[in-house]
Amino acid sequence: MLKLSNNFYLIALFKMKKRIFMMLMGVALITTVSSFSTIGGDPIKIGVYGPFSGGSAPMGLSMRNGVRLATAEINAAGGVLGRKIELVERDDEAKNERGGQIMQELLFKEDVSGILGPVNTGVADASTKYSNDRKVPQIINVSAGAKVNDLFATNPDNYIFRIAANDYVQSEMIIREALQKRKFKKPALLCDDTNYGQGGRAKLESALAKRGIKAVSVGKFKLKDTDMTAQLQEAKNAGADVLLVYGIGPELAAVANNLEKIAWKVQIIGGWTLSMSNFINNAGKNGNGATMPQTFIENGVTSSKGSKFLAAYEATYKEKNIPVAVAAAQGYDSMYLMKMAIEQAGTTEGPKIKAALENFKKGYTGVTGTYKKPFSATDHEAIHEVNIIMGVVKDGIVVPPNK
Repeated sequence: MLKLSNNFYLIALFKMKKRIFMMLMGVALITTVSSFSTIGGDPIKIGVYGPFSGGSAPMGLSMRNGVRLATAEINAAGGVLGRKIELVERDDEAKNERGGQIMQELLFKEDVSGILGPVNTGVADASTKYSNDRKVPQIINVSAGAKVNDLFATNPDNYIFRIAANDYVQSEMIIREALQKRKFKKPALLCDDTNYGQGGRAKLESALAKRGIKAVSVGKFKLKDTDMTAQLQEAKNAGADVLLVYGIGPELAAVANNLEKIAWKVQIIGGWTLSMSNFINNAGKNGNGATMPQTFIENGVTSSKGSKFLAAYEATYKEKNIPVAVAAAQGYDSMYLMKMAIEQAGTTEGPKIKAALENFKKGYTGVTGTYKKPFSATDHEAIHEVNIIMGVVKDGIVVPPNK
């Protein structure tokens, strides 16, 4: 009997210890879950890539700063789905092959939930296929020439979106400004030889053809060229009364300075990149009057959202005049669009974020405009003519027309 009693006592003691152990484990588990809940879990990674060095750097850095500013605001307000946003930034150096390498790294190594950028057309066209293959939403926030809606033909389940004025819209506005508003009759085209420049040239020629007009001269130049006098002399000799251009800041400045060199006073109208600081600063007084489509003009802000954005940007980056204000504003808005889509989706799953982007439940009032439903299942372009005005270079800044 004594032996049985001892065994019974030992069994009872074991069971009691087991219950105590389980209770302690439960407390530990609750404490652990509570801790994770407090810190919000792992951050949501968003990839950002663009040219942060080289001739296109003003665009890339301004875009990145806009994205960073929006991210800081979002994180300070509690993040997304209770989690912080973590930016994974990469410099593509405006090199097409580098863009493809970066995209694979962002998607397969960093496992990002969304992507913002890039800036250059060639880089975008060499890299967006990876987003589609991986089913990760990408918002192009600067590149005007990159394929977006064009991709539906080969990728019906298209994951590429854009918040920037595309070249189709810009070319129409450029031609309308030159022919209808200013009554020029003999346009000459001068564009760089990149994907961006030649894509712009083709769209300008198409817009002219719809009006039964052909350019009197079509010239091109390479990146880093500084002498375009031969092309300009050819356009002048052909009787051109307006010069329509597509390129980026440094080379466009060379065009403006070469016009002064050959003593030809002619109006320059072109793509949004005429607003770049390295056009305005390098061209100096020769840049005055250059006209271009803009989604945001720093020196013409009237909305409270725009004013707050500019104040925050200046306080954070100590820049009174943003090197490329359009890129900064579009970068800022792209981050908020991605954030709102993730919130609406309630998850970081790519297909659900894409579905949210295509069917926003809430409108978004941004720096570049107010968007009720920026995208749809068949239209991934947020910017239309209603969001764009023509800007003019005047004494070192871009201003709205007639200012």
